[in-house]
Amino acid sequence: MGNQEDLYADKGYVDQGREERLKQQGMRVHIQRKATKGKPLSDCQKGRNQRIAKTRARVEHIFAGIEQLGGKGVRTIGIEPANLQLKVKAATYNLRRLCSLKACKIKTAFAF
Repeated sequence: MGNQEDLYADKGYVDQGREERLKQQGMRVHIQRKATKGKPLSDCQKGRNQRIAKTRARVEHIFAGIEQLGGKGVRTIGIEPANLQLKVKAATYNLRRLCSLKACKIKTAFAF
């Protein structure tokens, strides 16, 4: 079980065949459940969806922040300048986040 990777996805990816293939590839699948007509989600399924959503939201906020900086699209010639541009965007996001945390007086792991 230590070799498994976690995969988080929203309700649009619910498919039993897909889940089986991913499990065979060593993935631990965390796909939110979707209610069907006439069959609402159980409390257990709602709780599972909430746990998955909590993890996904943390990641999606980062992607949204990078999207505000121009997204993942780059206009460069070659892979090296493209990598550099994406790293600069990631660093910029991290600095903006740090400033935001500092403004809210939230302690960070840095010694600033």
